[in-house]
Amino acid sequence: MIWFGQTKEQEESQLDLATESSRLHEIILYNDEVNTFDHVINTLIEVCEHTPEQAEQCSLIVHYKGKCSVKRGSYDELEPKCIRLHAAGLSAEIV
Repeated sequence: MIWFGQTKEQEESQLDLATESSRLHEIILYNDEVNTFDHVINTLIEVCEHTPEQAEQCSLIVHYKGKCSVKRGSYDELEPKCIRLHAAGLSAEIV
């Protein structure tokens, strides 16, 4: 909400915050030499609500390409999912 009497900089700052919170982000999952395909697939099904086929495809992309976008959404929606991926021993970040 923009209040009357604000400076142009204050208005722009509020617009930037509103844009940032509504902007789509994604979780990037990275390859590692520790986790099995089954663990990665099961975790993606549980945490990111993938179908078994989606989870398998993502695990193969991660294995051969080194990384894969596994979920898109708002930062607030993705943060708890990324935390759960970390807790499961997977390497991921929100971009």
